[in-house]
Amino acid sequence: MRTTARGPDPTTVEERWAQFFRYGPYVLLGLATLIAAAAADAVMTRPEMYLAGGLVPASLALQAWWTRTVPRLLARHATTDAADSGTRSGDPVRTSETRTGVRDGVLPGGTTAGYVYFTLRTVLALALTWLNPLFSIYAFLGYLEAGRLLPPRAARAGLLVTAVIMAGSQSGGLPPTSLVNWLLFGGLFLLHTVLVTVMTHLEAKEAEKAEERAETIQALETALAENAALHAQLVVQAREAGVADERRRLAAEIHDTIAQGLTGIIAQLQVASSTTDPEVAREHLDRAQELARQSLGEARRSVHNLSPAALEHHTLPEALEEMVAQWSARTGVTARFTVTGTEEPLHEEIAATLLRITQEALANTARHADAVRAGVTLSYMGDEVTLDIRDDGRGFSPLAVPPRTGSGGFGLDGMRARAQRVAGTLAIESEPSQGTAISARVPLVRHD
Repeated sequence: MRTTARGPDPTTVEERWAQFFRYGPYVLLGLATLIAAAAADAVMTRPEMYLAGGLVPASLALQAWWTRTVPRLLARHATTDAADSGTRSGDPVRTSETRTGVRDGVLPGGTTAGYVYFTLRTVLALALTWLNPLFSIYAFLGYLEAGRLLPPRAARAGLLVTAVIMAGSQSGGLPPTSLVNWLLFGGLFLLHTVLVTVMTHLEAKEAEKAEERAETIQALETALAENAALHAQLVVQAREAGVADERRRLAAEIHDTIAQGLTGIIAQLQVASSTTDPEVAREHLDRAQELARQSLGEARRSVHNLSPAALEHHTLPEALEEMVAQWSARTGVTARFTVTGTEEPLHEEIAATLLRITQEALANTARHADAVRAGVTLSYMGDEVTLDIRDDGRGFSPLAVPPRTGSGGFGLDGMRARAQRVAGTLAIESEPSQGTAISARVPLVRHD
């Protein structure tokens, strides 16, 4: 059984980010308020405390409005994208994406509401940090939301403003009150700017790589689907070609054997009916009778080759096992049949091909190999079936195979042709005194 390694679920990651942007701002605002309140007496005047006390509820109200607005914006965005996709492809809109509202991100980027929220939240965070540097904990959200809510240029401006807020809080508060504070503010602002630029660049590169990977995966999936369709088409074409080839072979055999036999019978009967010599008439009648027997034998052989009787009431493994047992009893050669893999019902032509290859290979072993042991293995291997016939006989050189005789079977060329008719292959390994191994590989085409 094949297993495919799977990476992390992107939906789960997006859902976690969605939870953070839903509840994280409240947590950071609350944490910043508690810490700033604890240090208020050291850094704030009484009027500044009252002003901060008014700005914190305003920030909380802004976050509550944004929390209610995000699902509606995402749902509208998902519905619009799904409708556009359905219009382009002719498919109906997928309502599951509309209900969840989550498609490409966890925040609705590029919306007027997003601009308003980011601007107001940044202004409030700047004002709170101006009053108390510890409110920069809340202002840190600007680094996370700018790239998701704003287009590239506006996002860069938002990141720079956030860098100003963070550098001001870390240098002792806004505005700087001394030359040292100004120098410290400048150094910290430069540091934040460099870090933001580097991180933005890395994130953009990672997004490009992710997009390239997605396109590559899509191209591979398309190629695999095309290959699967092509493979199925090739199998069908091979099957049709095999049927046509078999028809031509039967037509040639009928012409060369049965038709010629009937022509000979008619000729002998005409001679017998036109002569007055009883001995001559008897001789030609005997010849006609012999030709009739031969034609009957050829007809039976052709029918037998067309539809193997062994497969009428048995599966391929059962038919092969019975064939090997009968062959072993008839020839005295110890033979063993083995099946590996999970058995599956095969198309009639695939099963008949493997049965005929086995029959011909065992017949060759009995006639030429002088073997003591032989083995037949049928293996189900995912999308193909392999058949291996081996013996410990005298072997031969595959490059010096004698031509087919009139009394013999189809031989090695016939087995190879049978395999090729169903888009398969046949390989032969043999050396003098080293035995013989024949391996046929055919596609696993299931029973219709």
